[in-house]
Amino acid sequence: MGTRARVMYGAVLDAEGSRIEVGEATVICENAVLRGSAVAGDQPVLIGDHGFVGPQATLLGCEVGRCVYGATGATVLRCARLGAGSVVAVGALVHARTVLPDEYFVPPNTVALDAPVRLVAPGDPGLAEAVGRVGFARVAFGVDAEWADRISRYEHIAEVRVAEFGTQADDEVRNLG
Repeated sequence: MGTRARVMYGAVLDAEGSRIEVGEATVICENAVLRGSAVAGDQPVLIGDHGFVGPQATLLGCEVGRCVYGATGATVLRCARLGAGSVVAVGALVHARTVLPDEYFVPPNTVALDAPVRLVAPGDPGLAEAVGRVGFARVAFGVDAEWADRISRYEHIAEVRVAEFGTQADDEVRNLG
């Protein structure tokens, strides 16, 4: 945690075998979720100085440059990189392995994919195919299942998550008060 970093009530910072780094004077707002992972390789959450993670935003195993603004409900998925000064507006999604250049703006409720980045509107008929090409299950969970075989893919993903989160089954609850 950088000096003067602020983590507001209800935020969850969960390294899950990796790490989370929050820069100097960065604000993590209420009910934001920052989750690293080591399931499919080391995927820390790294946030540069003077960043802002809005209420109910989600950052999963990604790198966020300095002075980045993530608005309410913004989501950034695994192995994505956000350049300095970029903005992920309200409800926008930056998909896995997407790279935003410095000072890039992702409009509200829009999906950003690929490198170089391209923007896709939620109702775009090509969105499902574009998301399928990202290979999220492989990037996030090490699961290499066909996009069309959703039942098998999600069964494997659930098994990976159960094992990952099960490592905490023996954690000791302490009375700190």
